[in-house]
Amino acid sequence: PGAAPTGAGTWSPRGTVLVTGGTGTLGPHLARWLADQGARDLVLTSRRGADAAGAAELVAELAERGCTVTVAACDVRDRDAVAALLDRLAAEGRTVRSVFHTAAVIELQTIEETSLDAFAKVVHAKTAGAAHLDELLDDDQLDAFVLYSSTAGMWGSGRHAAYVAANAHLNALAEHRRARGAHGTAISWGIWADDMKLGRVDPGQIRRSGLEFMDPRLALTALRQVLDGDEGALAVADVDWDRYHPVFTSSRPTDLFAEVPEVRRITEESTARAAEGGEFTARLRGLPAGEQDRLLLDLVRSEAATVLGHASPEVLSERRAFRDVGFDSLTAVDLRNRLATVTGLTLPSTLVFDYPDPLTLVGHLRELIGGPATETDAPVRAAGATDEPIAIVAMSCRYPGGVTSPEALWDLVEAGADAITGFPADRGWDADALYDPDPDRPGTTYSTQGGFLHDVADFDAGFFGISPREALAMDPQQRLLLETGWEVMERAGIDPATLRSSRTGTFIGASYQDYTAGGAGSEGAEGHLITGTISSVMSGRLAYTFGLEGPAVTLDTACSSSLVALHLACQSLRNGESTLALAGGVSVMATPQAFTGFSRQRAMAPDGRCKAYADGADGMSLAEGVGLVLVERLSDARRNGHPV
Repeated sequence: PGAAPTGAGTWSPRGTVLVTGGTGTLGPHLARWLADQGARDLVLTSRRGADAAGAAELVAELAERGCTVTVAACDVRDRDAVAALLDRLAAEGRTVRSVFHTAAVIELQTIEETSLDAFAKVVHAKTAGAAHLDELLDDDQLDAFVLYSSTAGMWGSGRHAAYVAANAHLNALAEHRRARGAHGTAISWGIWADDMKLGRVDPGQIRRSGLEFMDPRLALTALRQVLDGDEGALAVADVDWDRYHPVFTSSRPTDLFAEVPEVRRITEESTARAAEGGEFTARLRGLPAGEQDRLLLDLVRSEAATVLGHASPEVLSERRAFRDVGFDSLTAVDLRNRLATVTGLTLPSTLVFDYPDPLTLVGHLRELIGGPATETDAPVRAAGATDEPIAIVAMSCRYPGGVTSPEALWDLVEAGADAITGFPADRGWDADALYDPDPDRPGTTYSTQGGFLHDVADFDAGFFGISPREALAMDPQQRLLLETGWEVMERAGIDPATLRSSRTGTFIGASYQDYTAGGAGSEGAEGHLITGTISSVMSGRLAYTFGLEGPAVTLDTACSSSLVALHLACQSLRNGESTLALAGGVSVMATPQAFTGFSRQRAMAPDGRCKAYADGADGMSLAEGVGLVLVERLSDARRNGHPV
């Protein structure tokens, strides 16, 4: 603004220089630089003051450079504390001529994840201190009023909600000061190398986004230029525009960087490449489907390898999921942009997640280009074969007695083994408190024996790309279905990845829905509890994880649930709705409610063993398990070489 003070090129540190956050991450770099610029009276504030780690060493180092240093414990969010500090300095005859506000609290959370208290903590660390300094310092005595801001506050960052708001406020405050004729400078810094050392960010992810870590010495050289130019609100960052600009504009275009020379060049080159992409697509349309697929697969793997920094596309399997080889939201957008440029196609930013492996993505690209359909593109219906035999091509299971395979189940049955045990030890059930021989006593059971899966808590979450927090919030029945779903495909000789985008159906019978009743979950997992415990997600989880696009149904018809699931799967195969189907049931008791409920009805066998048709029959037994079969039309099974 025209009202801003002039005198560019004349700044130099004189009098007392105040640095908030002086013993934090960036403060020490600034203090050393100020000493080198000629500052002789430094006041460094922080909440811990002289007790902060490294404070004594920093004071000694600055003293060797000819500086008088005061390290003061002062929480700049407290106006009274700031006023007391300034009064004390004035009483000592020390006039603050320059102030650098670097104090900050950084929180990596979206606005949805941030509580009001957390939001206030982050914002106040920046804004309250700046506001107090603005009110309490004399504009006429100041040569510089510098606020350390961030590029997050200048153009946003979804994972820094409160921090974005705080820094945007600092930028506005600097402009407000200049509008009233006072010094005011807000520097929106990029990422300093110290952020990497502190583990605040993932260096690989940051670099993939196009931001480079700034060397403190170069950053402070830029600070000198800013102060000499008496600038207002500006950004100082090291940006690889070829990578950053396409990622930043992936969800919506912006003119924010339009005047940056590198961005103008990128825009011009992109326009030229788009024209070339149209020619590439036109050439591709004239080729047979097989040749199209080969060229597109080479393109996808080559560009994916480039994005991930691999020397050769050969390291990327055509069927392995992109997320399994290291793709995240940033690299996914980068790949989308590269493919859009080469092909000239308009592609969504979610491309890599919608078509999660190279072969599936190739099929989608070919469809967009308008190439000839392959034999598998059109649904194949069993012409009138409504009574065609259905083949079971594989089975997987977990049952009491340590049964983990169909073979082990047969061994248990053949041996007549007893799989009934006492209550499991990993569910928090107190057998002593639950047991009472009186069948009428509420809240108790007269039977503490049943058929249990004693290792139901074991689950390799990482194998399925699930975080530990989400896995804890998942009903164990979902976990068991994922494991046995993978196994049943392997036992049929089918690579699970090859079923992605196929018309494979999922039909699951399940009755127990009591996982949350037992206090499942953990702090911060509320969102996962919704998908982790709803019955419909049992079949949906299987379909989503393996990319199955046939019907996905969870049903509860009590004891007949798995049989009805198999019946529906057979119908789906016979009418051509599905080409392959997973069918079965799962049962895990998260709480002992079934025992206490059936005890009130006197339906339980006291020893937990069912003695059907015997003179000694005295009730039923409760047990757990999961069993899946993979079913296919008999003609398809024989044609595909699957075991019948």
